[in-house]
Parts: sequence; structure tokens; C-alpha cells
Amino acid sequence: MSLKIKMLTSDRLFTPLFWTQFFGAMNDNILKNALIFMITFKNVEVWGLGGQQLVAFSGAVFILPFFLFSAVSGQISDSMQKAVVMRLVKLWEVILMLVAAYGFYTHHYSLLMIVLLMMGLHSTFFGPVKYAIIPDLVPEEGLVAANAYIEMGTFVAILLGTIIGSSAAKHLDAEFFVISALLGVALLGLIASLYQKNVPIPNPNLKLNWDPIRPTFQVIKDSTKNSALFNSILGISWFWFLGAAILTILPVYVRELLSGNESVALLFLITFTVGVGAGSLLCEALSFERIEIGLVPLGSFGMSVMMFFLYWVRPSWNVSKTGGELMGWTQFLALAEGRQIFVCLLLFSVFAGIYIVPLFALVQQRSEKEVRSQMIASNNIINSLFMVISMGFIMALSALGANSYHMFLIYALMNLAVGVYIYYLVPEFFLRFMSWVLVRVMYRLKVSGEDNIPRHGPVILACNHVSFIDWLILAGVSKRPPRFVMDYNFLKLPGVGPLFRQAKVIPIATSKEDPSILEKAFEQIDYTLRKGDVLGIFPEGKITRDGNLNPFRPGIEKAVAKTPATVVPVALVGFWGSFFSFKDGRALMKPPKRFWSRVELRIGKPIPANMVKAEYVQHQVEKLLAELPA
Repeated sequence: MSLKIKMLTSDRLFTPLFWTQFFGAMNDNILKNALIFMITFKNVEVWGLGGQQLVAFSGAVFILPFFLFSAVSGQISDSMQKAVVMRLVKLWEVILMLVAAYGFYTHHYSLLMIVLLMMGLHSTFFGPVKYAIIPDLVPEEGLVAANAYIEMGTFVAILLGTIIGSSAAKHLDAEFFVISALLGVALLGLIASLYQKNVPIPNPNLKLNWDPIRPTFQVIKDSTKNSALFNSILGISWFWFLGAAILTILPVYVRELLSGNESVALLFLITFTVGVGAGSLLCEALSFERIEIGLVPLGSFGMSVMMFFLYWVRPSWNVSKTGGELMGWTQFLALAEGRQIFVCLLLFSVFAGIYIVPLFALVQQRSEKEVRSQMIASNNIINSLFMVISMGFIMALSALGANSYHMFLIYALMNLAVGVYIYYLVPEFFLRFMSWVLVRVMYRLKVSGEDNIPRHGPVILACNHVSFIDWLILAGVSKRPPRFVMDYNFLKLPGVGPLFRQAKVIPIATSKEDPSILEKAFEQIDYTLRKGDVLGIFPEGKITRDGNLNPFRPGIEKAVAKTPATVVPVALVGFWGSFFSFKDGRALMKPPKRFWSRVELRIGKPIPANMVKAEYVQHQVEKLLAELPA
């Protein structure tokens, strides 16, 4: 049985979580859509609200608990056994569905609105558990796969819940079918949660603060202390900003600008959810068992391009051409522009899945274990805020007379601008994208000894220097992002100099060239190692001109003497002769002769600080270079 199928069907740790969250997401949407459908088509009024007002109010009711209780839910998840929290939440869901059954049976819509509020509270308490428990269930190399399956499952569950809820509500015996679906799915979720294995409690002595306001601001403040973590949260929130807008725009777009009926709107909803799920799985396949944040810019740029196309592609038909009737989905797909729009929406959704999965995995990886659930809670709070802002923005655009085409264009431009800003502010995303292209597209890279890089503590990666892209190859392979030491002249190069500076590259010079630069370089090296981070260096001090290894300089000894660090020898094999090396002329100035060639990165056994000598490290790199291909 393949690993992918096993994770969803027979993995004792992950499978119960997958199906528990799957049935929970499905039930949320069965309840919401059944209630919205009945409110809309039965002219229901609750508390003086009716029609569109009540539909909008129901959305606000569901999201309100995320603002008020996410911080408390994060504290509970960090201080209690997560499997127990899951079971209690699922038991709470069953009780709520019994109350909902009474509400539907008696047509007590005020009670159903309260149930909807309580289901929002249910989701608020389940969210931090769902994501924070994943690192306890799978190894680090499985984080992307686990998040891909969770995202895929969530969107499929949303789709099924939407279809079941709206279809059941249309039936003559609507109440019976809705009640049966809600109770049946809730019981399945509870049963799945009973199989969830216990995991270690990360922070059992955490004192709970039940105040819904103060902890909310505190968890957000705490999440800002780690820039990579907080920017990932902002990236996820931006996804929901876009997603909420697209799902709001599509029904109006279908009806007013495409002349499509409900079946076309349903086709678009299916396309969106299936596309995000497919993109999540594609992201897992492209990540090669690591958190590949280099895929985030690819997903972001792809979403913008597809929104530009949705703005650009206009139908050649109008209502009169279809006899005054709205088109069904088969008629729509029979038209050339209909197929183009369908493909654009599908690709937008696929790129969205590629975009979101690495960010979720990064939040889990970069969060401290003791407060991981609280960081997930911070993410949920900010997600909710962004969705509310997006809805307000859509309303403002509508009031100004903007149609769906204008909105696609505006959101595409906003997404592009936000992406450029984030990738400039946090160049790690863009650099990892460049690394991913080099490692996965331009070359066929084989990596050996990857587990030799310690997961914690100060580490120096000492590598031979063959070409101008050696540092990008190392950055693309190392699971821990390295900070590199480079010749200060590289930072003066037009175009790429600012990129190096944004990447926090440490410029270095010889004592003859500039003693002050050398002194500052070692201060930054010491600072990086004292923080427990990874440093990437090329001890030869220059790129080889003849393909042979140059003598290692003693700077590595000085760095380790001041702050003891583990040194890992690394050898790049096969890059001599590439477009980026000095073989057969100046690098980057000769026509490329190879594409997708086989290259290797060999990572040796770690060297403890007390054994670090330049000659010894060089000898270890030479041994790696001399190894026969496996």
C-alpha cells in the first residue's frame, strides 16, 4: 500500500485526525448551507432580519467566536492532551446536532442561529488542535504531505457539505434529510476521534486566562516575535482574503456576466474546491519531502496571472443569444470562452493549493512546541480579520459600481503587489524559489547525507566553491535556512546586490582589502552562531578556476574558536563545466552547454567544534569528492 493511501486509511496516528477534521468540516457546511437555503427560500425572519441581511448575519455569527475565543482555545490545546480535546469537541458537536435537529423539526430558526454560533465556537476550539498536533503525528519530512492531505480533505469536505446541505434543504422532506445528515456525520466524526492516539502535552503548567480580549492581543503580539512565523501567518491570511473574495464574486459573476444558472455556479464551486485540493497534493509532490517555501511565490504569481485572465476573457454571448434563459453547465462548457474561463478558475485554484500548503507547514515548524497551538490560534484570529476586511472591501467596490471583471483585476493587482512586497521584505521565499528552480528544473540533483545536518544548535556548512550558484543549491537543500558568508564585491553587483543584502548575506574581505569589513564579518558570524542558526561558508575563499579544490583558509577555525559550532563538510559534484562555472571561459558569459544534467550534493558526517582545523575539514571535503557515485 502506498504511503499516501496509508496516511488516509491505516496510519494509526494521522488517519484518525484526517477523518475527524473531514467530518467536522463537512458538518459545518451542511448546517450553514441548509440554514441559508431555508432562510432564503422560505422568507424566514429572525430578530427582525430577513433575506440577504440574515444570510450575511449568519456568516458573521459563525466567524465571531474565532475573534473572541481563539486565544483561549490555543491555551487549552497547549496545556491539555490534544486527543482528549478532540473527543470533547466532537462530543460537543453531537450535542449541538441534537439541538439543531430539534430546531429544524420545529422550525425554530432563532435556536438554529444560536447553534450556528456554537458550531463556530466548536471550529474555534478544534482549529488549533488540528494543526498543532500534526508535528506530533508525522516526522518533519512528512509535514508537507500531512498538511496537503488536511487541506485537500478540508476543501473536499466543504464541497460535499455544501452539496448535501443545499440538496437536502430542497427536498420535500427537507427537515428529515437535514437532521439525518447532521447527526450521521457528527457521529462519524466522534467515532474517528476515539481512535486518535495520545501525544505529549507540550505545556502542562500553562495557566489559562479565560479573558477573551487580553489573550487575543497577546498571542498576536507573541507571533510577531518570529518574523518568518508571522509573515507565514500573514501569507495564510492573505490566501483567505483572496478566497473569501473569489467565493463571494463567483455567484454574481456567473449570473450577471456569464448568464449561467445554478448548475454553472455549482460547477465553479466544485472546480474551486477540487482545484485547491489537487494543488495541495501537487505541492506535496513538488516538495520532495521538505517544506519547500520556494513554491509560495510560484503559487502567488500563478493566482495573479489566472485572475488577470478571468478579467481578460469575456463571453461572446449574451442573454438574448440564449433565448432569454440562463445557461446550464453543459451549454457553458460547449462554448470556447466557457472552457477558457473554466480552465482559468481551475488553474487559479491549483496555484492556491500550491501556495497555501508550505505556509501551514512552516507555521508548524517555526513555532515553539510549547506554544504551537497558540500560534495556530493567532493565525486563526488574523485569518478571520482578513476575511472580514475582504468582505467589507467587496461591499465597498460594489457600492462604487465595480462589476466582477473589475474585482478580478483589482484583486490580481493587489495580490501581485502584496507578493512583491512580501518577497522583498522576506527574501527567503524568493531565494528558495530560485533554489527550487535550479535544483528541480535546471539540474537533476541527487542529495546524500541530508540527515547529517543537525536539526538544532549552531552549524557551519563548509562547502567547496565551484560556481556562482553554489549558495543557492545549499539553500535549496538545507531544511534549516543558512545565512551565507560571501565576498563583499558580490554585494556591489548591480541587480543582485540588493537581493544579497536583503538575504542578510555577510560580506567579507581579506585583511589587506578592508580590515573593517573583515572585523564586522566575524562579528556577524559570531552573532549568527550564538543564535543557534546555520552558517554557510566556502572556506576556499574563491571560486575554483581549474576545477580543483583550493586550500581552505583558517577563518573557519577562528569562527569556531569564539563560538563552538558543529561543522558539516559538504561537496558539490558535477557543477564544474556548468554555465555558472569558470570552465571554458568566464562564468555567465558563454553559451550554456548542459541542461538538466545530473549533479550531486554530498553531505558528510558532522565534525565537533574541538576537532575543527581547516586542513581536516578540507580533507573531509576531498574524501566526499573522491567517493564513487552510489
